[in-house]
Amino acid sequence: MVNEPDPEPQPLRRETPEERADRNLVELLQELRVIQTGVQIVFAFLLGLAFTSRFPELDDFQRDVYIITLLLTVLASAVLATPVAIHRALFHRGFKRRIVRASSRLAVLGLVILAVALNGAVLLVTDVVLGHTAAVGVTAVTSLVFAGLWFLLPWTLRPDRAGDGG
Repeated sequence: MVNEPDPEPQPLRRETPEERADRNLVELLQELRVIQTGVQIVFAFLLGLAFTSRFPELDDFQRDVYIITLLLTVLASAVLATPVAIHRALFHRGFKRRIVRASSRLAVLGLVILAVALNGAVLLVTDVVLGHTAAVGVTAVTSLVFAGLWFLLPWTLRPDRAGDGG
C-alpha cells in the first residue's frame, strides 16, 4: 500500500466566532439528520419484531436483549434529537457557541448509545438464527467495527494527533 501525501493544508477560514458557530451548528444538525434516519429504521424493525409469529418463542435472554435494545434505540433517538430542541429554545438568545458545544457532546453520546443499540439488535438476531455462542462472537466483532470506525478512526485523524497542527 502506497502512502499518499496529505493534500495541501487549507488556508484558515476568515470567519468570526459567530460565523464559525453558525457553520458548525448547520453541519452538526445535518449530520444528526442523517443518523436519525438510521435510528428510525432500527426502531421500526424492533417495533415490528414484537408482532411477528416467532416472537413468543424467544427465550428470557432474547426477550431481555430485545427490551434493552428497544429502550436504547429510544434513548439514542432522544439524545440525538436534543440538539434540535436546544437550538429551537436558545438560538435567538445569543448562545450559539454554547449550543454547538453541548450539541456536539450530545451527538457523541448519541452515537455511543446507538452503537450499543445496534449491537443489541445484532446480538438478538444472531442469537435467534445462530445460537448464543456464535451471537456473542459476531456481536464482539461488530462492536469492534463500531469502536474502530466511529471512535478510534476519527480520534486518530484529529489534527493534534496527526502532528499537522491544522
